[in-house]
Amino acid sequence: MPTSPGRGSAQRILAWHLIEEDQEAVFREVVSFTPDPLPDRYYDKDTTKPISFYLSSLEELLAWTPDVEEGFNVALGPPECRQPPLSSGRPRTLICHDMMGGYLDDKFIQGSAAQTPYSFYHWQYIDIFVYFSHHTVTIPPVSWTNAAHRHGVCMLGTFITEWKKGEQLCEAFLAGDARSHQAVADQLVLMAQFFRFDGWLINIENSLSLAAVGNLPHFLRYLTARLHQQVPRGLVLWYDSVVSSGQLRWQDELNQQNRVFFDSCDGFFTNYNWREEHLERMLGQAGERLADVYVGVDVFARGSVVGGRFDTDKSLELIRKHGFSAALFAPGWVYECLEKADFFQNQDKFWSLLERYLPTHSICSLPFVTSFCLGMGTRRVCYGQEEAVGPWYHPNAQEIQPLFGEHRLEGDGRGWVKTHCCLADAWNGGSSLLIRGVIPPKVGNVAVSVQESQLSACGCAGTLQAFSSCRSEVVLTEQPAPLPVPGERLFSLQVPVPPKIFLSLVYKLEGPSAVGVALELTTGDAGSCHVGGIMMLNAETSSRHSPRPLRVPPTKLARWVGRCGQQLSGGWVQRCYEVSLRGCLLQDLFVSFSRPPGSQEEENFTCRLGEIQVVDANSLLAPLPQVQAVTISHVRWQAAASEGEGRPAGLRLSCTLHWSYLLPHVRCFRVHCCRGTGGGSPGRGLSEPEKPTFLGLAFINRYRIVDLAVAPAGPGRDGRVEFLVEPVPKEGFLVPRAEWGRAAMLYSMPRT
Repeated sequence: MPTSPGRGSAQRILAWHLIEEDQEAVFREVVSFTPDPLPDRYYDKDTTKPISFYLSSLEELLAWTPDVEEGFNVALGPPECRQPPLSSGRPRTLICHDMMGGYLDDKFIQGSAAQTPYSFYHWQYIDIFVYFSHHTVTIPPVSWTNAAHRHGVCMLGTFITEWKKGEQLCEAFLAGDARSHQAVADQLVLMAQFFRFDGWLINIENSLSLAAVGNLPHFLRYLTARLHQQVPRGLVLWYDSVVSSGQLRWQDELNQQNRVFFDSCDGFFTNYNWREEHLERMLGQAGERLADVYVGVDVFARGSVVGGRFDTDKSLELIRKHGFSAALFAPGWVYECLEKADFFQNQDKFWSLLERYLPTHSICSLPFVTSFCLGMGTRRVCYGQEEAVGPWYHPNAQEIQPLFGEHRLEGDGRGWVKTHCCLADAWNGGSSLLIRGVIPPKVGNVAVSVQESQLSACGCAGTLQAFSSCRSEVVLTEQPAPLPVPGERLFSLQVPVPPKIFLSLVYKLEGPSAVGVALELTTGDAGSCHVGGIMMLNAETSSRHSPRPLRVPPTKLARWVGRCGQQLSGGWVQRCYEVSLRGCLLQDLFVSFSRPPGSQEEENFTCRLGEIQVVDANSLLAPLPQVQAVTISHVRWQAAASEGEGRPAGLRLSCTLHWSYLLPHVRCFRVHCCRGTGGGSPGRGLSEPEKPTFLGLAFINRYRIVDLAVAPAGPGRDGRVEFLVEPVPKEGFLVPRAEWGRAAMLYSMPRT
């Protein structure tokens, strides 16, 4: 009879056996109120919720070893494939996220009920995200790492030493022989490798002895070389602080006094009090590594800086003029210093002012699926069905975010299109993308030019078609549409297209508008690109869209198109398309809007996008992995207050679920429970459980259940609670409950 992992008490053994009929593991527990402590570093001491953590000393860093309890802090994987890669030499944009000491609501790995949290969603504009705090070793919270990687953005932690204590720390590992600084570097590399983030910002803000500063370049070179070996596309950046003499003397530029540190790692992050003459001098110092110089911009505008706050564009203009990368320090200024109620408007304003200086990057892998969820909301929705009401914040759950902006028609300016996120309604998650606009009289549709980012118009009418010039454009509509013109560009892609793709758009028009909605895509390599048939998909015809004969029906395909062509709950509509392509490169996704047939008046429209999917048809033929080996550990019982006179006091259960699943195939897991009482043999003679209660989301093969209210077990009877683990495939469709992973706990009160 195996013990539950992590339990040492002989009285607290969980008995279990497997019921072959339904592959449900059943665990038996005798309720005990004896505390079962968990490490405070990895779990909140009051609730036992898993948390992100940092290290405060050199001793903690050197003593750290990978631990099973740290599994909650491990990211799903490396950054998604992107174009251009960081190695391209194009000037980059870095964010250094410093907010009120760090590890706030974002430390709760499974989310929180924060009402006005900070959210970042302009990922397509940035290349590197640094999580910064003043702790010695800042390990990025896994929620930030997962969100960054989903957008192809590199995530760095921070190693910082400061003031007198920092001098002592540096003396301890830098002033001795090579083994000392190599041991520190090895630990930093191991951490990045284990937690799956991408490297470090090294920030030494204290004076160094001659011995210590002499070894500093060796430390940086060793750290950089080891990181490149162990972490694909890993980065080590140096902050402009100490000079080669060991003095703490910020230079606000790359020069001969700090050049040795730049030569020893991947990049140099300058201090903030520079002027254009500093940039001009750096041109000679950087040579061919212009993009490896990250010119710092303090968004708070402290000190003597060129621009900050809503004038940050003044800094960016000069930085880009000279071909350098930019490092924006603390853009959370819009959250910290301005009204929380206006956060989304202020954040959009801030980034729109910088847009012209921020080259975007493209995602280059399929499936491409997003519900536009920000990882927060005032309620939670699952495919149009409301699951829970109340504020929630879970950055892990943030889906791929689009380009945001407002574009106006040249000339009289009466035509415009604007996109912004909206928490008022959602198809899946907590938010959707709201697109508002106006189509002026005598204009067929309004659109945003891809090349110039300017609003354009078309008065022509045409039919559903695909055409090519320097690129191909494919418009997917049900009715005749205007001549295909790039619509409001949402995403930039660089995806080699498989022979057949499926596309889906979930949307709804608000109000009485009859404006036409079209999903568009552009393809590159137009000289060789061939666009074949475009076909509407719906649930009734899905079975005949198999690329090759199969012995069994393509169940994944049938599930993917299960709602296609239907009017869904809440006014949502889903349109699905099958497109055959050959020799093409999928480049951009658009949604365009056209006036109703016969209309000559100005047309106002408000369209809410709930989800966009682009899926390789072949991927829907592969079998879906099964959630297996669900186990229960780290059980904690607490007595809850009695619900009324004469009723027994309730129970609150905390425990950890573990399971086995191939993570590359999943977006996340949805964890549910069914609560009830029952007796007899486990799994037999029990009443049908009630509708599952949604508990939360997991992004790795484990989930901590905290303070779950369960019914007390009666005398001589077992209480029963069943846990269900629902995989959410990357292709974005529902998996039937019969295929979820399951484990049940039977619990009884101790004999008195």
